[in-house]
Amino acid sequence: MYKIYLISMNFLYVTDLHGIQWKYDRILEVAKSLKVKAVINGGDMLPMVNFMKQDKFILAFLDNYFSKFDFEGIYYVCMLGNDDLRIFDNLFQKICDKYPYIINSAQKKCEIEKYEYIGMNWVVDFPFALKDRARKDTKDFIFPKQFGTPLLSTTSGWKELKDWFLYADSLPTIEEELNRLIKPKNIDNAIYIIHTPPSNLGLDLCYDGQKVGSNAVYRFIEKNQPLLSLHGHIHESPDISGNWYSKLGRTICIQPGQGHQYQDHLICVFIDLPKMKIERYYAFRYDRTLVEKDQFNHSVI
Repeated sequence: MYKIYLISMNFLYVTDLHGIQWKYDRILEVAKSLKVKAVINGGDMLPMVNFMKQDKFILAFLDNYFSKFDFEGIYYVCMLGNDDLRIFDNLFQKICDKYPYIINSAQKKCEIEKYEYIGMNWVVDFPFALKDRARKDTKDFIFPKQFGTPLLSTTSGWKELKDWFLYADSLPTIEEELNRLIKPKNIDNAIYIIHTPPSNLGLDLCYDGQKVGSNAVYRFIEKNQPLLSLHGHIHESPDISGNWYSKLGRTICIQPGQGHQYQDHLICVFIDLPKMKIERYYAFRYDRTLVEKDQFNHSVI
């Protein structure tokens, strides 16, 4: 566990960058312009063009990128996601450990001032082949129809799973993984970074209208009532549902999305914790303009 003490606390939340370098560069620019104390990256950090070469991105880009945040004194709390191969987890951790201001939050907790950040990067099973971080949501989970051969990454290449359903039954569920997480000392100041979104809040809608969020995450938030929960995974959900935030009891749940113009614009969320003021921004690839898209204040929702 890490402890960090600052005078005030605000941060920039972003997720699902998938190795797009201009987005990473713009996040650093925005973080400096808004004078944030930290950037939270909610997962799916690495390129999808060639999965087995994701280590090259970690070494050739993220290492130097993290050094810039370290130099600026801006904390970067991050974790890999379901499209980032597990075989590179140790390498990712090694690079994070090089820099005092870089923190891998996957299944870990860090404290920044009085706020506690707890990450989890397992996701509810989906139809697609890569199963490195996929889990049953609960014991009675009904699997979606599968496309392609289920695969796990190994250091010697892809491993085909002849019976994914049987293999998944041997793994902890999302519900069990949530219950295994490090507990915060003060739930009122806890911020959970959970890549998969909760169900029933309009933060989990796919293009075809399917709702693919986690019932386990919903119940976990409903029961524990942290200050914030930060999600991603379903890029298009805010475009489809019209919701990039919701409220579950006292907890504000954020899902910024990345949208249908994925290559050409960046979406991020600025959060001022003492004021609980939350603003959603668009940044454009070929324009230095930062556009405030939406905002709300905790006191008015």
